Amino acid sequence: MVRLHRFLAQCGIASRRKAEELIAQGKVSVNGEIVIEQGVKVGPDDRVEFDGNPIRPPDLRLYLYNKPLGVVTTMEDDRNRPSVGDQVPESASGVKPVGRLDMNTEGLIFLTNDGDLAHRLTHPRFGIEKEYVAVVAGIPTEKTLARLRRGVVIDGEKTAPAHWEFIGPVKSENQARLRIILHEGRNRQIRKMAEMVGHPVISLRRVRIGNFRVKGMEQGEMRLIGKKDHEKLRASVGLS
Repeated sequence: MVRLHRFLAQCGIASRRKAEELIAQGKVSVNGEIVIEQGVKVGPDDRVEFDGNPIRPPDLRLYLYNKPLGVVTTMEDDRNRPSVGDQVPESASGVKPVGRLDMNTEGLIFLTNDGDLAHRLTHPRFGIEKEYVAVVAGIPTEKTLARLRRGVVIDGEKTAPAHWEFIGPVKSENQARLRIILHEGRNRQIRKMAEMVGHPVISLRRVRIGNFRVKGMEQGEMRLIGKKDHEKLRASVGLS
């Protein structure tokens, strides 16, 4: 069961706040009866109409996309740069990226029309792990990595504790490969943190979100997540 104003928002009729106004105006009926009070809940067997027309939410879809370098994480770009939206098939209309990867970062990103899931995946309270592999200039000391693990102040706010691990040097270069696991997703966070300690990022790739890994995916591939795995992900962030 879901509250009526949320159901209207899921159907794309209006935002939740605007949906409350539409209900109060008598524009919505449930099973043939006009509803004007707030808080009414509806289920799969209820018939909901808006302005006399039956409505139903679209099927919820979740896609995993292996974003290449040079692609912006928007559905369209006013500067005509390649965008995630260019890759979305017609069957996936209505989906949007969950969070962002900057243009110079590659790897995994979700796209979905499941608004509740998208909100929780991007909220640090739910602690969804995001794993990255970075190549940085120079070889960070263990002391430097420990500082990054504890958190540093960027943009006036300290970052949450995170996993920073030295994987090994890059052959023939004064560079290091690092594994990083975050539970938050602030704008260009890894790049800013690495820059702060004197080891700017040369390349960055997101290789895992939760239990979903990039292994086996071609660059630029978009994969529909099955219903079972979609439901498992929802359950992991407290959604039924």
